Amino acid sequence: MHTTGGGQGRRRARDRARIEEERTAKVRLLALGRTWETEVPVGSTLLPAAKSVGAPEGDVCGGVYACSTCHVYVTKGRELLSEAEEDEEDILDKAFDVRASSRLGCQARIQKDGDIEAEISRESLDAFYHEHPDVKDPRKA
Repeated sequence: MHTTGGGQGRRRARDRARIEEERTAKVRLLALGRTWETEVPVGSTLLPAAKSVGAPEGDVCGGVYACSTCHVYVTKGRELLSEAEEDEEDILDKAFDVRASSRLGCQARIQKDGDIEAEISRESLDAFYHEHPDVKDPRKA
């Protein structure tokens, strides 16, 4: 007699994992009159999305949650992101021009597929161009 119960269960688990990996969100970053767009897997944060397309989002600490230089304003798709935790809000307390839509790019984890739009803050732009002196800052003549 041939049974398939165990094999089917493992196959279903693999299929669910594959489907989860295939879920993506479209992330649009705005700054300096430009737009950068990319698709990233659900589970990613906004910071690697920015890096993947060369958007000028700062990350002085390397994205390890120790500064506020990856500060962005989420203008669309906030409900697709993880909730800001108290530690993130504590770091944002030290940031400049904090708004209700403020998030740290290294902490705003994408939890659902869909469209997300974020404006890179001036603080983040300043940090990026300071970190990358070889990249021309279009704000300077």
